[in-house]
Amino acid sequence: MQESIWNRTASLRPREPLSGDRKVDAAVIGGGLAGILTAHFLRAAGLETVVLEAARAGSGQTGRTTAKITAQHGLIYERLIDQLGREKAVLYAQANQWAVAEYRRMVREGGIDCDFTDCPAHLYATGDPWSIHREAEAAHSLGIDAACTADTELPFPVAAALRFEHQARFHPLRFLDAVAEPLELYEQTRVRDVEGNRVITDRGTVTAEHVVFACHYPFRNVPGYYFLRMHQERSYVLALENAAGLEGMYFGTDGDGLSFRPQGDLLLLGGGGHRTGENSAGGQYQKLRQAARSFWPESRETAAWSAQDGMPLDGVPYIGRFSAATPNWYVATGFQKWGMTSSMVAARLLTDLITTGASPWEEVFTPQRFQPSAAGKALLQESAQAAKGLGRRLFTPPRAEVEALPRGHGGVVEYRGEKLGVYKDDGGEVFCVSVRCPHLGCQLEWNPDEKSWDCPCHGSRFDYRGRLLDGPAQRDADVPE
Repeated sequence: MQESIWNRTASLRPREPLSGDRKVDAAVIGGGLAGILTAHFLRAAGLETVVLEAARAGSGQTGRTTAKITAQHGLIYERLIDQLGREKAVLYAQANQWAVAEYRRMVREGGIDCDFTDCPAHLYATGDPWSIHREAEAAHSLGIDAACTADTELPFPVAAALRFEHQARFHPLRFLDAVAEPLELYEQTRVRDVEGNRVITDRGTVTAEHVVFACHYPFRNVPGYYFLRMHQERSYVLALENAAGLEGMYFGTDGDGLSFRPQGDLLLLGGGGHRTGENSAGGQYQKLRQAARSFWPESRETAAWSAQDGMPLDGVPYIGRFSAATPNWYVATGFQKWGMTSSMVAARLLTDLITTGASPWEEVFTPQRFQPSAAGKALLQESAQAAKGLGRRLFTPPRAEVEALPRGHGGVVEYRGEKLGVYKDDGGEVFCVSVRCPHLGCQLEWNPDEKSWDCPCHGSRFDYRGRLLDGPAQRDADVPE
């Protein structure tokens, strides 16, 4: 997995794993921005709160983001007005504008050194301009400071651009480190299950009156059925030196639109989005490199990485009570590509629900707006049937089965009636895994850009050795003997 510039330029204080059992007011599962901010607000409200992180704080999507703090979430506001009505669209806009302002307040009042910079954010289109003009009208009608323009800093002409004022960018891990400092945070503590108010980890059990799932993608299938409510998508980023210096942030609305965002002397160039598990041909980084050479021939790549985002059915995150059957469980997931403001909104909304029982934004983001039908249970049963036998160890295929595979490449081979994922490294060593995802049994697909095995059903990912990278799977892929 590639390393982001955030990971390279931040040094977070390591925390000890959980040791034994704890009893607290609230347990937050996940040490990314959503979890850390939620714990921050709960602690400020007087609740004894612990954060449980399977790896290191910020090691998930928070460390892979492009870190745009903006209420501009693609072409969303016209659609929200049409689908949810103007009242809910106003609440969505107000919540995310509050989130931008709250980051600004926390940084200034806390003296947090995190490269926080006020800047405008832009949507742009190189083709049909009318979608931009309609979005501008919708955003303006909701009270957002937005205006259309054709004048941008981009190295190519645009048909139209929509500029949001008073947005921001920052270093997400430095911010997270500062906010996490006073929190009771346990790293290297993987949550295995939650039973009522008992959070069961591989290091001990936490008993909590309130349990918050802020772990990017809920690992509990029932209740909630979140694996039916959203899919996951990956996108890719290059950090470039000697590229044009920009003031603002840009996001393309065309099908192959690119993202641009400055960070100090670097420019972050993003794009290449696809559904997780649907990149067998690869080439996403190469597309970005070709664009960089075209726009800035003298530029130099200093880092490359990718991120993964949960994509909800209606384009609105699921933030609120986990399910009707679990009144003391809460969830924050499905942030799409806008995890910074969504994390802040989630932290405030969940804290309000836990401390007062209500939030002015609850109706917009509530997961209860979508209830899986009875067919969801049937699908779960079928998926569980498909996953039978996942615990069986497999035999390593003879070298003859993989001789045709070039070095540095991966692919699926069949051996003794079993499909195996095979990767041959540059030195010729062969690594095999079962390509049946241990989550619900879907077949994993090879992602040559990341050298990973990705699940096209629910987005779980494993490295070429079978080690878990992203959930909702909770364990490594089966590795042959």
